[in-house]
Amino acid sequence: MQFEAYKDRFRNIALSRDDSRVLRMRVHTDGASLQWGVDVDCIHGQLGDAFYAIGRDPDTRVVIMEGTGEDYCFSRNMTEFKDVESDEAAYRLIREGRDILTNQMEIEVPVISLVRGRALIHPEIPLMADIVLATPDAKFRDSHVASNLVPGDGAQIFWTSVLGPTRASYFFMTEQMLTAEDGLRLGFVHEVLPPEALEARALEIATNLAGKSQFALRYTRMVVHQNWRNRFATESSFGFVSEMLSMKSKGGQHNFDPNRLLGKK
Repeated sequence: MQFEAYKDRFRNIALSRDDSRVLRMRVHTDGASLQWGVDVDCIHGQLGDAFYAIGRDPDTRVVIMEGTGEDYCFSRNMTEFKDVESDEAAYRLIREGRDILTNQMEIEVPVISLVRGRALIHPEIPLMADIVLATPDAKFRDSHVASNLVPGDGAQIFWTSVLGPTRASYFFMTEQMLTAEDGLRLGFVHEVLPPEALEARALEIATNLAGKSQFALRYTRMVVHQNWRNRFATESSFGFVSEMLSMKSKGGQHNFDPNRLLGKK
């Protein structure tokens, strides 16, 4: 797929590519920090399609993913949560969620993530990059239990992989907030840099990688992430169905109040 065919296709994803074939992918809501949405043609559906297009573009050598403004994503756009409980919406959300997981892994070039500020909704998406650079104020928290939902849409796979099952349970159930330094210590953040140095460092790494053998890098990403591919294929359906059941549960209705996610803890 050629870059010109998809570069302007996504309302919440700004795409650009330079002469060294480094593709920049910046998520946003109206030019500001991303607010998560799940209606048709919102970020929930756009991400899987964007990952698919990028993964099928033979001219890209490196991908840099980032947010916009001072935060990656810490709130929901409640105008984009109008239909989340119908059978049709549940099926669409499961399909789109699987696309996010599998198509992100189908990007077979090095992926660098830049995380500024709060990543409180689906932080696993930027953290599944090969190289994660974060600012000192970066914070990571899962939003599912805070919203009376099961973390079954891939969050459980990522966090049990990087934290282990018992630490991941603590992270989910206590709604724990992790800092950039925590991420560095636990291994899901690789460098912590001041905001003014973040982009230059990402471009330095990307330029260096773009000059290496693309096949060595592509196959390295494939073999390193094979375990996630396997787990997404075998575990995601059960996880998604569990999350949908919790959304429909009469004993614990979901709570999408944005203030619950800001995490003063």
